[in-house]
Amino acid sequence: LLGGFLLTEKSRTEPKSKLKSKVKPKENIIMSAIKLYRHPLSGHCHRVELFLSILGLNTEIVDVDLANGAHKKDEFLSKNTFGQVPVLDDGDLTLSDSNAILTYLANKYDASAKWFPKDPIIATEVQRFLSVAAGELAGGPALARLVNVFGAKLDHQLVIAHAHSVLTTLDKHLAARDWLAASHPTIADLASYAYIAHAPEGDVSLESYSNIRAWLTRVEAIEGFIPMQATATGLAA
Repeated sequence: LLGGFLLTEKSRTEPKSKLKSKVKPKENIIMSAIKLYRHPLSGHCHRVELFLSILGLNTEIVDVDLANGAHKKDEFLSKNTFGQVPVLDDGDLTLSDSNAILTYLANKYDASAKWFPKDPIIATEVQRFLSVAAGELAGGPALARLVNVFGAKLDHQLVIAHAHSVLTTLDKHLAARDWLAASHPTIADLASYAYIAHAPEGDVSLESYSNIRAWLTRVEAIEGFIPMQATATGLAA
């Protein structure tokens, strides 16, 4: 599963079983025994890896071989009974669900409370867009991409249409603001980034969404930004 989506076709990418993160810890950040279990083509995993990079946390990256069912083996199920990536180990603590991991990392490692603000109104807005990332974006751009990248058996035109509906709403939302939930970037922006940025891989064009494209550029300019692995398919071929 890619953050809740079943991988029914063999991935076009056969990642190595274990990779060391290229992310270097920033100065004055305490070294942490963090391990991220991921798939390199999963936007759910990317949002966590991206935040770890922005926070400057030294992380060991472990690629889970979803194509061969590694996520359904007892070793992995002992970490997440739902058999989904990402999973994060932080010392003796094991966490699953990408958005839950983002909130954990923000609460534990972001002393500024910028990424998940304490202000109740802003925090509510962040939660709102985390729900959008898990709902509308996962059911639109992410599913459209799943068809092309992983061969998912879905009504491609239906999910493309849903993706454009979601993107139209978000583009209007961003017309008078730089970020989704606050006057600065938050984990809501990180959770939403990958599946929008990679929407063309699912035959979802971003050409009509100038506000979204400007927002993507702002996210990519954040210090510590790392891209998700691209797939040359769909409109991105």
